[in-house]
Amino acid sequence: MPARQRITARNARFQQWEALLSNRNKRTRAREFLVQGVRPISLAVEYGWPVKALIHDDRRELSQWARELLRVVDAEQVAMAPGLLSELGEKNGSAPEVVAVVGMPPDDLGRLRADSGFLGVVFDRPTSPGNIGSIIRSADAFGADGLIVSGHAADLYDPKAVRASTGSLFALPAVRVDSPGAVMAWVTARRAQGQPIVLVGTDERGDCDVFDFDFTQPVLLLVGNETSGLSHTWRELCDHTVSIPMTGSASSLNAANAATAVLYEAHRQRLVAAGRS
Repeated sequence: MPARQRITARNARFQQWEALLSNRNKRTRAREFLVQGVRPISLAVEYGWPVKALIHDDRRELSQWARELLRVVDAEQVAMAPGLLSELGEKNGSAPEVVAVVGMPPDDLGRLRADSGFLGVVFDRPTSPGNIGSIIRSADAFGADGLIVSGHAADLYDPKAVRASTGSLFALPAVRVDSPGAVMAWVTARRAQGQPIVLVGTDERGDCDVFDFDFTQPVLLLVGNETSGLSHTWRELCDHTVSIPMTGSASSLNAANAATAVLYEAHRQRLVAAGRS
């Protein structure tokens, strides 16, 4: 039987959870983050993420979804005053029905499945957690096998990133690495096993337009920082670069939008190759 407790004041436990919203260092040390919403919490449970606690409104009659969640998930159950729960849900006014405290998986590149149809994304030094979440959502939608966040970057588990992913964070492996070296060691090992992964960078002056490149082969797509693009190191590691042809006065796209456009083209080509156009 999961442990149950009630919290009606800003005690130490509440403050510990509240800190997970804004303090990256505390999230990292605790290896925990907060999740809200029916779809994200349901996907976290479906994909086997460790749910440490389920915090629910102590005044509201819970929905069938919430009652079933509390029945089947082996996690601490906490009934919380709605005003406090509203703070954890970052909402002004009404509190979310449930907030989950979820454990972080290891940052292990082995979580990425790299077979003959591999499609992965590297996001180089992103500054916006919202862009991280948006790219995770697009990568999940278009059949990618995982996201790698490289270098000094915004936090993958920032609440803005978690919300922007709309639950795809739990379905798509996402891994943080300190430098390109770790990724290249992984790529080299995959190539030695017969998986000829090619590194393809996005660049407004690419070698070819995105629809002229063959994305049916195993591809690791490299997406640059929102301001400065790909680092010199990543540019040197690219096997190919592709550009997105545009009209109008815009000279470039937001990093998440550019990644989405390329991922869509890769998905389209793979559907055509599989006879599913």
